[in-house]
Amino acid sequence: MTSITQSLALQRYRRMAWITVAAVYFLFLVGATVRASGAGMGCPDWPTCFGQWVPPTSEAQLPANYQEIYAELGYADTRFNVVKTWTEYTNRLVGVTIGFLILLTAIYSWLCRQHDRRIFYASVAAFFMVGFQGWLGARVVGSNLQPGLITLHMLMALAIVGTLLYAVAQARRGIMAAQSVVNIDPRFQQWLYIVLGLTIIQVALGTQVREMTDLLSKTQGEEMRSSWIEAMPWFFYVHRSFSALVLFVNLWLARLLVVSLGWQHVLTRMTVAMIAVIGIAVLSGATLGHLGMPALVQPAHLLAASLLFGLQFLIWMSYRHALAGSDSAQALANG
Repeated sequence: MTSITQSLALQRYRRMAWITVAAVYFLFLVGATVRASGAGMGCPDWPTCFGQWVPPTSEAQLPANYQEIYAELGYADTRFNVVKTWTEYTNRLVGVTIGFLILLTAIYSWLCRQHDRRIFYASVAAFFMVGFQGWLGARVVGSNLQPGLITLHMLMALAIVGTLLYAVAQARRGIMAAQSVVNIDPRFQQWLYIVLGLTIIQVALGTQVREMTDLLSKTQGEEMRSSWIEAMPWFFYVHRSFSALVLFVNLWLARLLVVSLGWQHVLTRMTVAMIAVIGIAVLSGATLGHLGMPALVQPAHLLAASLLFGLQFLIWMSYRHALAGSDSAQALANG
């Protein structure tokens, strides 16, 4: 394969992969909306919905004894709600669409294997992970929304994003190698790892808060949302306060980059974008904590947390490639 053909293959792959990553994040938003609206059991069976590939639009289209049928299957509280049913069905359609997008991404990666086989391996791995995610989604429905399985479903989605971003970063390796980091502040790498560690802790705490929210939704009901905060255990308050530390450390990281590399460097711009995402997460979190857990804000908070994970992972990978490129350039200059 000529260098021009290889360059075109990488360019096409990056375009396809970015579309897929954006679609996965859209699924995060849709999935979070499903949970926040209580539509998780809008379709009490899987892969069909109320036994149909295209769900009904009114209760009259269902058997008169459908509640008894689903009660025998373990879903005693099943009640058709057209909004919740189609919200959950839309979530499934988006998930299937993403499956096809990831398949296309894996196909596009085949032409990139001579440049870097890791692009191909990661893309194919993401495709098989989506298959596992579909099976896990069926288990979530079958368990009647068991909180632990919902969390595992969410973590698996993050793993898929991480795998795709790893492949994208490998496809951008040449771009980042041209971004000199010779003048970068020597403290940057240490603070980057601190930021990554703090984010992992914050996401872990957020996962516990999310599971507690699901539990309160079941035990107290959606009409009691405004009193959920009073029932929250200690980790909710730690999670809320910890966000200020996460924001401060990321601001410090951005300062190191601005002073040493300037505003135009790719790493600086990605870090500034990361701070904007943290700002959305903090603002939406404060709204949830002080205004009675409004359902419309929950998807924004979850999406911001997911974007933060992706941006930090991409910054870490991009920094490694830029550092390797700078080291190679310096070695050639000295040799």
